[in-house]
Order: sequence, then structure tokens, then C-alpha cells
Amino acid sequence: MMQSSSIRLRAVEPEDLDFMYLIENDSSLWKYGVSNVPFSRFALRNFIEQTTNNLSRDGQLRLTIEHSSGFPIGFIDLENYDAVHNRAEVGIVVSPEWQNQGVASDALSLLMQYASDILHVHLLYAYVCRDNKPALRLFGNAGFMDSGVLPQWIRLASAYSDVIVFTKVLAD
Repeated sequence: MMQSSSIRLRAVEPEDLDFMYLIENDSSLWKYGVSNVPFSRFALRNFIEQTTNNLSRDGQLRLTIEHSSGFPIGFIDLENYDAVHNRAEVGIVVSPEWQNQGVASDALSLLMQYASDILHVHLLYAYVCRDNKPALRLFGNAGFMDSGVLPQWIRLASAYSDVIVFTKVLAD
């Protein structure tokens, strides 16, 4: 099991639907992701039901970040998995009331260990908006390298923002 003293990572359960609905439809988070449209409960329910939790088959893996008390406080994803080059993109979101408490750091550490030891992923990467200071710190502190800038990559409300590409080669 993937867990620290305060959190654990687990497969998404049907009971996570309401929490996932809140997170996915929080428009303040859209600027950091790839979607800028709301998701219906129906679509999210189908996602939960249809996922096999098999990175190779689905091309992605979403895990619920669960507080040690047993309730969901975020999600961490491996996305855009490339089996040929053995790499995957990392995405993470933590509920606002649990931010700045080490949750994202713990979750990322657990995910890196799992990706390396169990999934045998060679390289993880993340796209981080230049104005997302917490995410810049998170990936920097986790040993990810700043591997370049994608200029004006994300369109925000009234301007474009650069994105920093972070990479981390995992031990084989």
C-alpha cells in the first residue's frame, strides 16, 4: 500500500464521485490544467466505472489522495503514458483546505516510488504554469529538473503565461 503517516494513495472509488465533481468543476483550477469546461456527474461516474487502473491500457492512472482519517483530499495522476519511451506526465491537485501542509509533497513522493518500483516508469514530467509558485516549489523540492520553458503556452483570462517543463529520471 502506498502511504505515509498522514496520507495514502488508493484507486478512485465510486464514493469519490462528489469530491471529484467539486475538484473538476472548480473553475479557479482550470488555468493550471488542460480542461476549461465543467464535467457532469454522468461523465465522471463513467470515468470511474470504466477505468481499469492499468497505466498501459488506459494511458493514465488517477489515484485518490486520502487523509489518514479516511476521506479524500486530492488526486494525483499519471497521464499521457508513453509505453515506447516509458514516460508519463504527473498532475496533482489538493483541496484548498489541505494545501501547504505537505500533502502534495507526500503524495508525489509516494507516486514516484510506485512509478519506479512497481510500474517501472523511467521518466516523469510535469508542465507548470510560471505563476503557480506552490507547484514550482513542489517539483523543484522533489528533485525534478527545470528542463525548459514553453513560452506563452497557457492562455489565462487576459494574457498568456509561460510553462516550465519539469523532468525527473527515476531509478531503474
